[in-house]
Amino acid sequence: MNMGPFAGFIIASYAATALVVVGLIAWVTVDGRRQGRALAALEARGVKRRSA
Repeated sequence: MNMGPFAGFIIASYAATALVVVGLIAWVTVDGRRQGRALAALEARGVKRRSA
């Protein structure tokens, strides 16, 4: 595959995009776990959800 003189830019763009996507996935995963712990702590204190 010949990308021509722009190969470096193309590869860097794909790498930057992959890094951003991996970062967003990590952020959502960590935040979801943190929110789950916060919800469990509230439920342990006796705070109930309205939907329950």
